[in-house]
Amino acid sequence: MDSISKNINILHSCYDSKYKEGEQFIADHVFTYLISGRSENVIGDERYEFNAGDYKLSRRNQLTRFTKYPPSGGIYESVSIVLDQESLRSIANEYDFKVQVAVDFPRTIRLDNNLLFENYMNSIRPYLNDRNKLNKIFSSLKVKEAVMILLETNPLLKDVLFDFAEPGKIDLEAYMSKHYRYNVDLDRFAYLTGRSLATFKRDFAKVFHTSPNRWLQQKRLADAHYLISQKGYRISDAYIEAGFKDFSHFSYAFKKAYGISPSKLGNL
Repeated sequence: MDSISKNINILHSCYDSKYKEGEQFIADHVFTYLISGRSENVIGDERYEFNAGDYKLSRRNQLTRFTKYPPSGGIYESVSIVLDQESLRSIANEYDFKVQVAVDFPRTIRLDNNLLFENYMNSIRPYLNDRNKLNKIFSSLKVKEAVMILLETNPLLKDVLFDFAEPGKIDLEAYMSKHYRYNVDLDRFAYLTGRSLATFKRDFAKVFHTSPNRWLQQKRLADAHYLISQKGYRISDAYIEAGFKDFSHFSYAFKKAYGISPSKLGNL
């Protein structure tokens, strides 16, 4: 389970079996320590793997899929600190932090272990099993402490953490071709490609010569068909992997497109 309280930036994850989240929009930077187990993250067409003892910083404004694997006979456990924009703006104003240059960091940054990270995470662990102790003031202080430790150990992260610019207009065809499996609303795709919803739909029609909803469904159906017929996926896995949320909708659309139900395709 994931445990988190309202207005609290500290997230504690524990699982004793394989857990697939599906997908998530990362709205804020997230500093994570993997205590035990292993995780796989897919961001666009990039895949990342993290193991027990690893630290990472996930950058904001991106779509990700992840799978969490517990160790044999044990549990998957991680702690994440959400570095929200309000807190970062307050820290930037207090210390006059400004972005100097655009730094080309990966979308998920693997951080080297160090004593400051270890001491910081050890200071949080006594609170993880009692959410009543995690009040907003404590959470805010731990966010600020995390930011200062990240800057102390990785000074270049200043140009990542304090870059408050919204996503700029990017190549629509390239982005959608990498991210169409993420089942998010069109306004989220519009935001991440630097457009208003109206401009996104207009640009989409120019590039793909059809509507976003129709194109997304056709791409996802084609993927599901391939996964079932060629890769041997179970239907219950294929429709989620392809980007569908609702099985009934997927099954109806699949039969309409291919003239056969996905269950019968899987038996051919």
